[in-house]
Amino acid sequence: MLPIVDKPLIQYAAEEAEDAGIDQLVFITGRNKRSIEDHFDVAYELETALERAGKQRLLKTVRTILPPKVNCIYLRQAEPLGLGHAVLCAQPVVGEEPFVVLLADDLIRGDCQGVVEQMMEMYGRYGCSILSIMEVPEDETGRYGIVETRSGPDGVLRVVSIVEKPASAEAPSNLAVVGRYLLTPGIFDHLRQVRPGTGGEIQLTDAIAALLAEESVIAYPFRGKRYDCGNKLGYLEATVEYGLAHPELGTSFADYLRRTVR
Repeated sequence: MLPIVDKPLIQYAAEEAEDAGIDQLVFITGRNKRSIEDHFDVAYELETALERAGKQRLLKTVRTILPPKVNCIYLRQAEPLGLGHAVLCAQPVVGEEPFVVLLADDLIRGDCQGVVEQMMEMYGRYGCSILSIMEVPEDETGRYGIVETRSGPDGVLRVVSIVEKPASAEAPSNLAVVGRYLLTPGIFDHLRQVRPGTGGEIQLTDAIAALLAEESVIAYPFRGKRYDCGNKLGYLEATVEYGLAHPELGTSFADYLRRTVR
C-alpha cells in the first residue's frame, strides 16, 4: 500500500467515503493483498504498547483508522479480469442499492467537500448513475474512458456515449472518467452480459454504455484536484503537495525543497 506522507492511499479513500456518510466499505482484493485487511483490523498489541508508553496521540491515531460505525467487508477477485469484474464481485453484498466505486490510485483533494459527498448530493437530486469527469489533453484520451455529453436545460451534463481508451482521433471529447463512480444496481445486469474485451477483461465502461439505453447517466465535473498516483509523476506531485499542507511538516518540507531544488 503506497503511502502519501503519513497514510496509505487506501486510507484516504476510506476517509473520503466515511466523510460522505458511507458506513459499509467493500474491498475487492486479489491474491497476496492481506495488507489491506491488516491495516483496517484492530492492532491489539500495538495499542497496548502505545498505551503503556503513554503515547496517547499515536494511540488515538491508531484507534481512529476505522470509526466504530464503519463495517468492512473483504471479497476476493480470484482472477484479474478487469474493473467491471471487480464491481460485479460486490453484487452479493450491494444487492439492489446504489453504490459508489472508489479507485484509491486516484487521490482527489476536494474543494471544501469530498468528491464522493459531492456526487451523493447530486444523486439525491437526480437519482441516477453519476460519473466523475475531468478534461485531459487530447493526446491522453487513450488512457481513460471518454464520454460524449449533452448539456440539459438545468446545465447538468448527460452522458450520450462512452468509449474505453479511444485514440485521440476517435475520441468523442476530451472528458475523461476518473476514479469515482456512483452507480445504480441496474449496472450489474449489464456487467453479467458484457463480453470480455482485450486481455479477457470485463470493462465497466462497456456496461455503462449499455446502461445508457435504460436510464440517464450524469457526467459530473467534480470540484477538486486529482492526483494520478498510478504513475510516478502523479504520486510525486501528491506527496509534495500533501507534505506541504501537513501541519507538522509543511514549513520544514518547504525549507528542504528550497535548499535542494535549483
